[in-house]
Order: sequence, then C-alpha cells, then structure tokens
Amino acid sequence: MNRLDTLAGLDPLLAGGLFAAGFAIGLLAYFLFSRPGRHRLEKEIVELNARINSQAEVAAERESALRQAEERLAASFGKLAHESMTRQSDTFLRLATERLGKLQQQAKAELGERERAVAALIKPIQQALDQTREQISAIEKTRLEAFGNIRQQLEAMATGQETLRSETQQLVKALRRPEVRGQWGEITLRRIVELAGMVEHCDFTEQAHTPTENGAIRPDLIIHLPDRGQVVVDVKTPLDAYLEAVDADTDEARRTALQRHARNVASRVRELSAKAYWAQFERSPEMVILFIPGDQFLSAALSENPALLEEAMSKRVILATPTSLVALLKAIAYGWRQLALADNAEEIRRLAVDLYSRLGTFSGHMLKLGKQLNSG
Repeated sequence: MNRLDTLAGLDPLLAGGLFAAGFAIGLLAYFLFSRPGRHRLEKEIVELNARINSQAEVAAERESALRQAEERLAASFGKLAHESMTRQSDTFLRLATERLGKLQQQAKAELGERERAVAALIKPIQQALDQTREQISAIEKTRLEAFGNIRQQLEAMATGQETLRSETQQLVKALRRPEVRGQWGEITLRRIVELAGMVEHCDFTEQAHTPTENGAIRPDLIIHLPDRGQVVVDVKTPLDAYLEAVDADTDEARRTALQRHARNVASRVRELSAKAYWAQFERSPEMVILFIPGDQFLSAALSENPALLEEAMSKRVILATPTSLVALLKAIAYGWRQLALADNAEEIRRLAVDLYSRLGTFSGHMLKLGKQLNSG
C-alpha cells in the first residue's frame, strides 16, 4: 500500500488538517527565508488560526447540529414507532376483537350444538332416572307400608305370643290336673273326627254306655265302619312326666322325666289292652285305638322307647296322634261316602225297575183300551 492509498483512507477532515498544516509549514519556511514576506506570513498565520478556530467552531456546531439532528431523528423515530405501534395495537385489538367475536359466536353455536347433543344423550338417561326414581318411590312406599304391616304383625305377634305364653302357662297348670287333661283330650278327639268329615250318631258315637258281662263300659269314642263294624277309640293323656321334662333345669333331669313319660305311655297301653274292647262289640276288629292328643307327647315317648309302637301293636293297641288319626278317620269317612253312593245306586236301580214295571203295566192298559175303542 503506497502513501496515496494511505491518505485516501484517512478522514477528510484529518486530511484537510494535515494539508493545512503542511501548507502552513511551507509558508513558514518561505517567510523565514523571505523577510519581506514575514509580516504577510504572520498575517496569514493569524488568518489561518482564525480559520482554524472558525473551522473548530463549525465542527463544534456541526457536531451539535448532528447531535440535535440525531435527537430529533430519535424523537421522530420514537414518535413514529409509538404511532406505528399505536396504530398496530389498535389494528391488532380491532382484529382481535373481531376474531374473538367470531370465535365467541362460533363457540356459542358449537356450545349450543353440544348442549343439544348432550341433552339428546342425557334425555333417555333422565327418563330412566325419572322412572327409577318413581319406582324407588313406589318401592319405598310399598316398603313403608309393608314395614308398617310387619310392625303391626310383629306387635300383634308379640301380643299373641304373650297371650299364648300366659295361656300356655295356664294350660300347663290346668293340665297338671287329671280331670282337666281328660276333658282336653276328649275335646281334641271330637274336633278331629269333625275335621275328618264325620257326623255324630251316624259315623261315630261318644261316651257310649255299653253293658257287658263284666259290667258297663263307656269308651270315649266308637267309630262306625261302613260294614256295620265298630272301632273303639280311647283317649289317654299321660302328661305328668312330660310336663316335668319341659320344666326341667338340667339335661339329666329332663332325660329322667322323659324316660318316666315313656313308661307311663306303655302303662296306659297295657291298661287299655287289658280291657279288650274288641271283644265287647260285634264285628269289631281285634284292636283298639289309644289316642294321645299331641304328636309331641308320643314323639317324646318314642325318643326314649323306639319299640313302643311294636309293643303296643303286639297288645292289639294302635297308638294314634291327631295327625295319624285324621288320616285314619278320613279313610273311614271315604268308605262311608262310597257306601252311601252304593246304597244310592242300589236305590236308584230298585226305583228304575219299579218304574219300568209300572210303565209296562200302563202300556198294557193303554193297548187294551185302544183295542176296545177300535172294536166299538
């Protein structure tokens, strides 16, 4: 790089300054060597200094003007930027407001559609919930009514249980008396035969006084069979030991009382067998029925003596309770109905034969009358 290139790369002001300095040095050398021009040189130096000062002032003014221009430019640019930003902000806000309004309208429309879609989906569920609510209300109402009825029934049951307990206690006290037990057994027997459909004096007879060679006997019940046979039923209520077993406080005492109860039943079987009622009535099967007015009484005896039924049968005594006696009496009542049907059929046959005979006689008389009318 040569000197010209170096000078060309310098700042114009600096270059001008260097040029002026060089020129001044040259003039100074000239005036130093030329005395007549010294005063002129000094004058020019003064002028140059003035010009330099003037140029410095101009540079300062230029710099000040440049700073002011920069400040005004910055202010103008800031103002323009502010105005531009304000306009852009207003435009953005306007566009954003418009866009937001459109989005709100679109969102409202979509929300309405979604609400309708959700309502369409929820409607069956709501209907089902309403139906379920109605059903639950009906069920709750029914439950309350049922609960009220159950409560009333429980209260009635409690009252009934209390009454039953009181009456049972009274009954237990009463059943401890032999005469009361006998009456209770006879009443129970009568109710059973009536339940079986039998009619007093036709199908059965109570307390029939029957004279025999050994004196008069009076069995509790005589059942009349369709073939004019008779079955004797006698009521026995051996409950002393059974009631003691019910009131027993220990298992051993209860077991002892039940064993004695079984022995008492066996004793009644022997007593009834010794009376031989079947020998006192014509056409009576060789057996007698011993009626115990309670299945639990016989069950308790059988639990201690399982062979009691066979022992009684061997003595021609049939042990019967309300359950088994009802079945036997219904069978006998059925036989009576069949016999009544047979008797009715026989009566109908006899009446039919008699009617046929009379119709034959009537027809003969009519034929004879017709012949007489024709001959006359």
